[in-house]
Amino acid sequence: MIDPRQIEQLAQEWAQRLTQFLPPGLKGFRQELETNFRALLQNGLEKLDLVSREQFETQRELLSRSRLKLDALEKRIKELEASR
Repeated sequence: MIDPRQIEQLAQEWAQRLTQFLPPGLKGFRQELETNFRALLQNGLEKLDLVSREQFETQRELLSRSRLKLDALEKRIKELEASR
């Protein structure tokens, strides 16, 4: 899952960028823009069903070990069949 601090940082950066284009009287809406952008960003990222790099690496390692075990079992089956 995405680190909430990264979402906060992105929301703040984009709110700052957006407020640069607002007329001077509307710059007070920066906090509201930031809050809304944070909610939109969080919602969009949750829909993507992302995993962290750590989760990805863990699964990759598990898959690699499973593959090695499967290869060893296939080799053993062939040896047993050949010895019949």
